[in-house]
Amino acid sequence: MATETPGAGALLALLREEGALTRAELATVTGLARSTISLRLDALAGAGWIMPADGAVSSGGRPATAFVFNPAARVVLAADLGATHARLAVTDLDGRILAERTDDLRIGDGPEKVLGWLSGEFPNLLGPAGRRLDEVCGLGLGLPGQVDHGSGRPGPEAKMPGWEGFDVPGLLGERLNVPVLVDNDVNIMAVGEHSTDPQVEHLILVKLGTGIGSGIITGRRLHRGARAAAGDVGHIPVAAAQGLPCACGKIGCLESVAGGAALAARLGVADTREVVGLVLDGRPDALRLVGAAGRAIGEVLGTLVTFVNPSEVVIAGDLAEAGEPLLSGIRERIGAVAVPRTTEHLAVRASHLGDRAGVTGAARLVIEHALAF
Repeated sequence: MATETPGAGALLALLREEGALTRAELATVTGLARSTISLRLDALAGAGWIMPADGAVSSGGRPATAFVFNPAARVVLAADLGATHARLAVTDLDGRILAERTDDLRIGDGPEKVLGWLSGEFPNLLGPAGRRLDEVCGLGLGLPGQVDHGSGRPGPEAKMPGWEGFDVPGLLGERLNVPVLVDNDVNIMAVGEHSTDPQVEHLILVKLGTGIGSGIITGRRLHRGARAAAGDVGHIPVAAAQGLPCACGKIGCLESVAGGAALAARLGVADTREVVGLVLDGRPDALRLVGAAGRAIGEVLGTLVTFVNPSEVVIAGDLAEAGEPLLSGIRERIGAVAVPRTTEHLAVRASHLGDRAGVTGAARLVIEHALAF
């Protein structure tokens, strides 16, 4: 059976993974002739994807040109849109944030208004990053609802009226003239969080905001499911929500008792951030409600942990800022519900990236797409 000869993209992948390598080292690793290596390195260097490494010497003492991946070769636009907020960022090809901004935003205002604002803000953000629009290799976008990964079009969501089937990549691609990748916001958060420790094989990220959702990493890859609906844990029935109506139209969903919107309504405040503020102030009713919410969330996660057997469960989103009153309830119920073997080495922790997990993951999607040549 014929084997595929490594192309320029394979050399670039090696340099990204291994660091500085000379022509001779690349020839040894790939089995390609030095002349072929030189042609492909020249092409990569000409496009700016790689650059000479400083201080590399050959074993014979003569200076040898070693090459490294150039993360400044292009930049990426990334956006994480929630039900009530937006975070935008410009990153390099290592995912390092060069410029960012946050703003209040209502996803319910519809795609034309929201995406029009987005396409107008990105050029303004490139200036502080010291980059130009013609240096952008793509835009990654997370939306707070189900997204068809192939087309980038949103599915039916109660929290996103007017978005169903809308050609999000088409509109943004036309206005910014860049490739556009769209995914569910929790999926991109899982990708972003996984990038902080890529050696982790299996991870579940749970976003606790206005609603509740999860992103699942298995075998170091994002698991979307057959209809891109994997991880929609907010609409699993729980005993604590018995009889309570949910925005999805069902009765008794986890989200109706433990989502930020439900908690805010019960405490008589505007949103999830105000719920967190009451918890941090030590208000007894807020502590009690958030603790009960944590136990309801942990009940669902206990079953999911048994099924997926991750090494980490990461809690993210605005409600995660409530800290231990929430996390202790989650840990308690996971431990009670999950099969013991699946919790022996399980870490249940808050996100390392916090509210930057989404834009980090959106950028990662674009980077892997742009460099897969």
